[in-house]
Amino acid sequence: MSIHGHCDERFEPVREAFAANFEERGDVGASVCVTLEGEPVVDLWGGEAVKGGAPWEEDTIINVYSTTKTMASLCLLLLADRGEIAWDAPVARYWPGFEQNGKAGVLVRHVMSHTAGLSGFDPAIPVEALYDWEGIAAHVAAQAPWWEPGTRSGYHAVTQGVLQGEIVRQVTGRSIGTFFREEVALPLGADFHIGLDPQHDARVAELIPPGKALFTEESPSVGEFSVRTMSSCDMTGEEPKTPEWRRAEIPAAGGTSNARGVGRVHSLLACGGEVDGVRLLSQAGTDVIFEEQVSGKDEVLGVPLRFGMGFGLKSEMFPLGPNEKVCFWGGWGGSLAVIDADAKLTVSYVMNRMEPDLLGDLRGGLLVFAAYQALAG
Repeated sequence: MSIHGHCDERFEPVREAFAANFEERGDVGASVCVTLEGEPVVDLWGGEAVKGGAPWEEDTIINVYSTTKTMASLCLLLLADRGEIAWDAPVARYWPGFEQNGKAGVLVRHVMSHTAGLSGFDPAIPVEALYDWEGIAAHVAAQAPWWEPGTRSGYHAVTQGVLQGEIVRQVTGRSIGTFFREEVALPLGADFHIGLDPQHDARVAELIPPGKALFTEESPSVGEFSVRTMSSCDMTGEEPKTPEWRRAEIPAAGGTSNARGVGRVHSLLACGGEVDGVRLLSQAGTDVIFEEQVSGKDEVLGVPLRFGMGFGLKSEMFPLGPNEKVCFWGGWGGSLAVIDADAKLTVSYVMNRMEPDLLGDLRGGLLVFAAYQALAG
């Protein structure tokens, strides 16, 4: 098994853990990136982009599912930092018509913390409905909350991106994919896409779906809203193989990148809003991420979680190293991203063989552990 790229000698434990993912944990194709003070100290890739076929190359990219949420949340962090939106404002202030069906009290901060009570689509939709932005935004605007907004979290698996994306569109006149590209990806030189231009199709690796449902009625941690949420837009993992999915802007689940692209964007947040002389956020604009919005058992995921502004925060369930200002999220199947603003560290992992999990697995977790082991010397 050949591992390609570079790894600072100090971070050799990450290389070893990455290789072990292939040798012991069944990885097929993957990439890992670690940045420290904005500099990539680990940038590795290996395996096959297509099982039994083409190799995973330096510029290979793939659908990263909910790791995309970190990028969509960053778009709203930028708007808030510029004073164009306010966290305590009703969403309806920016999105006319959203207040219908009892949603006048849904605040922007509720959207960022999965507490808006809109964790699934009601009524349920086919995946293809996500490809019609105006249609899916109108669908969500017409819904009623499933619980009192702001009282507790319930993971907004796909709906969060619609909510965030329509706020961005209403405020800026640009789709969230366009806004992200122009305001984040291009200034940072980051290879991350919300809505993929056909010119990049040849670089896209093929996901290997898990072949197992996320939640069933028999799942041990299933909550009242788990199956209802996940079945409201049922996915198999095959969808990103289609050009329709890749072209669509699906800000909660449809981003395409690799570990380097994820790490490049997140290094901005790890370094207080500025990296390589490019400042996109103020220090205060990044610090707000770490302000706890809700804590407790999540109504959809069925485990105790702490959410800050757009990201998960470290907790007993997710200890994530020794420091306090640490946030994270990941994607269905195993992609994972951790940002430590105290250490100015990021760890990003992207792969093609999916596990049937929303909250990560050992492959990403052991890479994070190895990065902290290296940091501690």
